[in-house]
Amino acid sequence: MTARQTLWDFLESTSSSSRLVDSADDGLDDDYFERPPGARRHRWKVALGAGLGLVALIVVVAVGSHIFRSATPIPSVVVASQEEAVAQAEDLSVPTELTVVVHVVGAVQSPGVIELPQNSRIIDALAKAGGAREDAVLSGINLARVLFDGEQIVVPSGADEPALVSIDAPPGLVSLSRGTSAELETLPRVGPATAARIIAWREENGPFTSVDDVLAVSGIGPTTLEGFRALVVP
Repeated sequence: MTARQTLWDFLESTSSSSRLVDSADDGLDDDYFERPPGARRHRWKVALGAGLGLVALIVVVAVGSHIFRSATPIPSVVVASQEEAVAQAEDLSVPTELTVVVHVVGAVQSPGVIELPQNSRIIDALAKAGGAREDAVLSGINLARVLFDGEQIVVPSGADEPALVSIDAPPGLVSLSRGTSAELETLPRVGPATAARIIAWREENGPFTSVDDVLAVSGIGPTTLEGFRALVVP
């Protein structure tokens, strides 16, 4: 064995990862350049260890992900039934019915405060009050007039009518049934045209049985009536 071969043997003994030799050395045969068995076994061990480490990492990640999902609460979703959904839609689409409250007194079967749908008429109020009595005088009442909230409807009887039309207005007050055009024009917001309509109405329908009956006259609404309510009598 030459001196060069001895040097390379020394280097091989210190490091098994590589072997540097001179192929021109006549003293080396072909077996010398083959990879040593120890190096091949070392590389297999490294590859096996890396593979096991990768498998262990995958297992740890999978287990950790499962534990995280189990610990995270799943939000509950409340699904309304089809019937509940339809009922809610109907509640939103159908508005609450508007009503009016009126006070019916006089010659009716059940006088008192009653509630009716908006745009109801006097005839509806009398029907809900049990109807007019046999002695009721309805000729002076416009049964087709639309009701307004808070009004009072007075239904006179046969005994009340003569007294009603024969009573003069107290001093300072104007009678809607007997007042002249000049007297009616003294009321707030009542001019010649409105006074003429009041007179025409009572000539066609008879005397006013209540102050609220004047609302049946065209051009007189609740605001106008409240402006002179305290200054008139039927």
